[in-house]
Amino acid sequence: MARMSRRELGRAAAGVVAAQAFRVSAQAPEARRYIGPLTDVRADLGDRGFDPVARTREQYAATARRLRFEARTREDAERWQTALRAKVAELVGGFAYERSPLNPVVLETRAFPAYRREKIVFDSRPGVSVLAYVLLPASARPPAAAMICVPGHGRGVDDIVGIDERGADRTDKSGYQRDFAIQVAEAGLAAVAIEPMGFGCRRDPINAQKGLAQKACDPVAGGALMLGQTLIGWRVWDVMRTIDYIATRPELDASRIGCVGISGGGTTTLFAAALEPRVRAAMVSGYLNTFRDSVGSLVHCIDNYVPGILTWAEMYDVAGLIAPRPLFVESGEKDPIFPVRASVESFGRVRDIYRVFDAADRVEQEVFPAEHVFWGKRGIPFVARHLGA
Repeated sequence: MARMSRRELGRAAAGVVAAQAFRVSAQAPEARRYIGPLTDVRADLGDRGFDPVARTREQYAATARRLRFEARTREDAERWQTALRAKVAELVGGFAYERSPLNPVVLETRAFPAYRREKIVFDSRPGVSVLAYVLLPASARPPAAAMICVPGHGRGVDDIVGIDERGADRTDKSGYQRDFAIQVAEAGLAAVAIEPMGFGCRRDPINAQKGLAQKACDPVAGGALMLGQTLIGWRVWDVMRTIDYIATRPELDASRIGCVGISGGGTTTLFAAALEPRVRAAMVSGYLNTFRDSVGSLVHCIDNYVPGILTWAEMYDVAGLIAPRPLFVESGEKDPIFPVRASVESFGRVRDIYRVFDAADRVEQEVFPAEHVFWGKRGIPFVARHLGA
């Protein structure tokens, strides 16, 4: 094996450099595996760097996040929140949109044993329409607390309200999202499940013709970036407008609104709760981590990226903008794209922020024995309790 520098050894120990790329092949030429232009190179490359992720992590370590949490008093923490909230809103593209008429239309109403389900459409801004399902629990006393439910990558909102690939009803809560909007309704909360931009019926025709599971975050997220905006910002605006819609429904309580999502829906939930104080409680499933260890080091969809955010804050700082409102985080022990060790680390930082707000009893994490799936066993009761369901 060719000699490795201390720098290369350090990278390998961190799991960010494949040492094999710099080995001299000991195999016969006909048996060796060609892995690129450096295969069989016998020159000592020393500290030459070819791994861009390793370089990104080095830059991360050298970057002083200018609005990282350092407050020691609640007064200082509130000033920090004001400054960081404004900066994050700017980084995701801002919200200088017209609060145009919602123009809601009910497309369908169906009765189920535990709830009534409405399929609706409303406009979040001119030319941008949102499809949603409203699940009204039979047991809820109006006006009911409501949870905005945001699915992750997959078939879209159908996959969290009990609709299978053929458009038929299912009862087994299958798939990684496990029909969590139904779970919310079964806990006595009204569930307002929205179709995120880029999923389901909110896709461009080219992607839509490739099948129900084909996401369309590309090209819309790339288009948003070229406009100086982000798909995160667009999805958060949809959540804000969903709250406006909830406020028009007398059977729903606009003062008791929460938000829950998994994976990409967890991204939207975290940023929406951070930027929109009307979200009174949040449950983030399969997302809270560090930008360093997840979206900055592993393969993720383009809809996860906010240009420039690491010069200002880490993910736990953004989550800290939710304090002192109730926040529940759940993380899978075997989640391959949001490593659990970084999730636990990030949660510890968030809990430190809540302690400064004297609200440590309002933030919890459950680490569960599974992969990248919705769990909900402690999280749904947590938000139901805090919203007074």
